[in-house]
Amino acid sequence: MRLVVRVIEGRNLPPMDPNGLSDPYVKLQLGKQRFKTKVVKKNLNPTWGEEFSFKVEDLKEELVICVLDEDKYFNDDFVGQLKIPVSKVFDSENKSLGTSWYSLKPKTKKPKNKDCGEILLTILFSQNNAFLEMDGDIDYHSSSLKKNGDVVGTESPSRSVSGGSNISISSSILQEVLSSKEEKLPPAAKSFAERIAQMFNSTSASTSKATDVSEPQEPVVAPPEVPDENKIEDQELSGSFDEFMKEMQSRDVGNETPSNLAGGVLLDQVYAITPEKLNWIIFSPDSCFPKTVAEAQGNTEQQFGPWKFDSGSDSLKRVVTYIKAPSKLIKAVKATEEQTYLKADGEVFVVLISVNTPDVPYGSCFRVELLYCITPGPEVASGEQTSQLTISWRMNFLQSTMMKGMIENGARQGLKDSFELYGSVLSQHVKPVDLKDMVSNKEQVLASLQIEPRSDWKLALQYFGNFTVVSTVFIGVYVLVHIWLAMPSSIQGLEFVGLDLPDSIGEVIVCGILVLQCERVLELLSRFMQARVQKSSDHGVKAQGDGWVLTVALMEGSNLPAVDSSGFCDPYVVFTCNGQTRTSSIKFQKSDPLWNEIFEFDAMEDPPSVLDMEVYDFDGPFDEAMSLGYAEINFLRSDISDLADVLVPLKGKLAQACQSKLHLRIFLNNTKGNNVVKEYLSKMEKEVGTKINVRSPQTNSAFQKLFGLPLEEFLINDFTCHLRRKMPLQGRLFLSARIIGFHSNLFGHKTKFFFLWEDIEDIQVSPPTLASMGSPIVVITLRRGRGMDARHGAKSMDAEGRLKFQFHSFVSFNVAHRTIMALWKARALSPEQKVRIVEEESETKILHSEESGSYLGTEDVSMSEVYSSSLCVPTNFLMELFGGGDLERKIMEKAGSLSYSYTPWESEKPDVYQRQIYFRFDKSISRYRGEVTSTQQKYLLPDKKGWMVEEVMTLHGVPLGDYFNVRNVYLS
Repeated sequence: MRLVVRVIEGRNLPPMDPNGLSDPYVKLQLGKQRFKTKVVKKNLNPTWGEEFSFKVEDLKEELVICVLDEDKYFNDDFVGQLKIPVSKVFDSENKSLGTSWYSLKPKTKKPKNKDCGEILLTILFSQNNAFLEMDGDIDYHSSSLKKNGDVVGTESPSRSVSGGSNISISSSILQEVLSSKEEKLPPAAKSFAERIAQMFNSTSASTSKATDVSEPQEPVVAPPEVPDENKIEDQELSGSFDEFMKEMQSRDVGNETPSNLAGGVLLDQVYAITPEKLNWIIFSPDSCFPKTVAEAQGNTEQQFGPWKFDSGSDSLKRVVTYIKAPSKLIKAVKATEEQTYLKADGEVFVVLISVNTPDVPYGSCFRVELLYCITPGPEVASGEQTSQLTISWRMNFLQSTMMKGMIENGARQGLKDSFELYGSVLSQHVKPVDLKDMVSNKEQVLASLQIEPRSDWKLALQYFGNFTVVSTVFIGVYVLVHIWLAMPSSIQGLEFVGLDLPDSIGEVIVCGILVLQCERVLELLSRFMQARVQKSSDHGVKAQGDGWVLTVALMEGSNLPAVDSSGFCDPYVVFTCNGQTRTSSIKFQKSDPLWNEIFEFDAMEDPPSVLDMEVYDFDGPFDEAMSLGYAEINFLRSDISDLADVLVPLKGKLAQACQSKLHLRIFLNNTKGNNVVKEYLSKMEKEVGTKINVRSPQTNSAFQKLFGLPLEEFLINDFTCHLRRKMPLQGRLFLSARIIGFHSNLFGHKTKFFFLWEDIEDIQVSPPTLASMGSPIVVITLRRGRGMDARHGAKSMDAEGRLKFQFHSFVSFNVAHRTIMALWKARALSPEQKVRIVEEESETKILHSEESGSYLGTEDVSMSEVYSSSLCVPTNFLMELFGGGDLERKIMEKAGSLSYSYTPWESEKPDVYQRQIYFRFDKSISRYRGEVTSTQQKYLLPDKKGWMVEEVMTLHGVPLGDYFNVRNVYLS
């Protein structure tokens, strides 16, 4: 079979010569076959009009078409290229792609010339000699083409094909020929022959086209094939929407669901309907919902194009046009939506919509993109299947414009209003699911758990019914019967009245066995009583306090390792989260135990990062509880909805050998509502001594998307710094409530990692070095075996297997260091470690500088007096200037301090109080409008007749502000 390529002409090619012209020609390659056209001198819209034929041996090959500019003295310049899979041509209608303009693409992603021009090609399979090619009887020779009455010579083998000439061949004859040649053909040729047979079998058996094969006398360029629009339209409408969805499902390769777009979420709602039905309601041509929404929004003249598969891809597309309703600022304009299915696997449906409104101001500069994501939702109390619809948006600017901010704000408000109406209309067609139903679902799931009723007598019979107990009872009864039947023996040897020693070695052995067996039975009895006391000790205990409440339902275990001689084990599970421990009951003689027990952890201020669980055997082979396996649930790498019903594989040698698993249901919710972030930041402000602003939803969304974090994770602060490895790598350090992450994108090479605060064992500060460019180095050491996912960012690993990370060159080192230490103390340190650190800090000087970390006493620096006055007012009146009242605020605002805020006075030591202050300079004070963070301490003078207020101010955003502090002392 031959692939025929007609190179007709090109247009809008970029100039490659200094005079603004080019000498273009085309190179074509398929496998090892190469051809090229003539060179058209000094032309950016060349006409070649040449045709080439390639022998196809493998449908997996690609046709590569390159346009180059001839250079007589140096290598030819590359203009653009095009790659077309041969299978795409073979699978197309009539085995032809027709005559189309193709855009040339650059070699690299960031070319100097983004627009490489276009080329007009006709690509088709020549079917008139397919049968003869299999016998290898025909060869093609070079020829010349006639275009517009002129004969054009070629530099490469070429031929012309008449569009109306075809060979009539019976499919039965073809099958005989192929079967006779099958043994001689290689595997690739066999598969190729099967495709040929399918092609001919697909044609109608009753009709066949016959033509004569003759050698061309004067080749003529065939006219471009124009596809019949009626045929195409019939083909598009021949398949129903359901058939298209099934085809998309069959083509799905398991790609990940795209994340929400950066502009934000417009609609996020759960509906009581399956994802497939919700997708049909929103996007099916037969659904009345789109028309209802258009009427509600005031859109008119809505026209829906047919769904069709895009050529060369697996994407299903359609075009929707309508007249958008006028608003207060913009009149009615025409809008065009290009809707594309990115994923449709039967459960998840993702549609990307690009909205084009060229008639609005600056409409040619931007496109509004919407992402509809339909995923399976959580189960509700009624057990009905639900779907979650998430609609997000972003603004895609095609050209730079000064009105970017105004356009984004206007689009954001317009989309918000539009999709509020969209959600209300959709709620009339589909029942929305309230979050309260999901909470009741949790209560219903937990209430449905029933503990297996087993009496203590049955448990005792099962536990004590083993060889040890039975043999001990038998020996004991045997000895008692022997004593009863035996006659008193005479006293001999060292015996006396009341003491009868063994008279033989056999009696000694029997006595020893009896003692050991009795000891063993007593230990078993003691363990059984302990286990009964521990039975369901945590079941039904409710969590206390407000905050993050973690509920774990332990359902069952499967394939737990058998460590007893009976072939079973006595398992129980220990759960640990944020220092709290919960223990399940013990199941005797079970390898597939059924627990159905619920454990609630007391409310936690910080969202939990990890839930650790370990399964123990109560009666191990060495009379000690031994581990049967362990596992870890990382809440940062798992979606909470996915943990509602999960099978957790256990790790460990025994567990992995038996493929042991635990069946759990995990629920995590917050009882404080939306105030969690503000309360956490307020607590961190006191620790850090710096104002921490709440990040916008867009920033948090970008942060979550960057590291793949759940929605409840929020960004606290981020700093520009260097990651020290073999070479310093500049990037940003991100700090959140549960992780510390680093991201860098240097010349397209991305470095990204994060680890938990709980993984950190120690944080130290190394002195500045030449390699750190004179900046102190923060050295973070992880615990052994932790943070291995971030190993590529570590500076080194010590002999104990602990990773070490080094960061330096912070813009404000002490602010970054204090923030890191405060977050680490809040999450990773035990209460004993916190007490020890507080004691160490209390031994340091009273006041700590905002930037240098240590405050100098009055004798260490020379200070100048800038103001002194004697006023006949009480001392307490003057101290109101530092009391945090309206008087202080008015004075600071009068002095040019903007956004003045402060923390309450807190007692650091007896008669010593400390607070933090934040404000910004007015432009009249500093043209840089820098920020100020200040630490103040006040205490009584030695004579107890006055107060001293000491203050250290750190200036941010002013020239050289990182190199000095301002110190003030107030005496009253």
